[in-house]
Amino acid sequence: MDVTRALDQIAEIHAHLAKGEVYRGYRSLPIAASGLIGVAAAALQPAPLAREPIGFAIYWAGVALLAMLVGSSEILYNYAMRETATGRRHTRKVVGQFLPSVGAGGAIAACFCRIDPSLVVLLPGLWAICFGLGTFASRPYLPRASGWVALFYYAAGFMLLASASSGAPLNGWWIGVTFGTGQALAALVLWWNLERTEHHA
Repeated sequence: MDVTRALDQIAEIHAHLAKGEVYRGYRSLPIAASGLIGVAAAALQPAPLAREPIGFAIYWAGVALLAMLVGSSEILYNYAMRETATGRRHTRKVVGQFLPSVGAGGAIAACFCRIDPSLVVLLPGLWAICFGLGTFASRPYLPRASGWVALFYYAAGFMLLASASSGAPLNGWWIGVTFGTGQALAALVLWWNLERTEHHA
């Protein structure tokens, strides 16, 4: 048998097995902590940003970056220190399902700030929808209940878009409450479906 073809078939088998396996890199504690960062950022948002769309977008982009680093801290540590080559490949595949939605949220923010800062009022809703899209895209590798988390982000995003009003003050709690609640739900799903069973094994 041709060696290259055999290796391709083995790689294909690994891909099928990985697709059917729930990814255990996401952990409840870092995910919950990332949500708390959003709530804290809403409480600490400087008052002048309510009337400064570009400053508001930059502030929350920075908060999102920090929350993302915290939420993925265990994944990054395991990827660098513990995982085998197969585990790293699986991590790249799972994380790669989610990252395009994050990039889309960042690109939308940059375009709004450049074209018309008054559109920034739409960002909280659009960011929530992007997060929901990323969660849905990752769902084949996550517990089934993660679909409810994605639906929460969708619903919250459309509600924020429907209630957005041009010229209204930019309220950080729109993002803080949405993200904090969504991440708390995600942490609960992870704990209940993965970590709780691990502890009782």
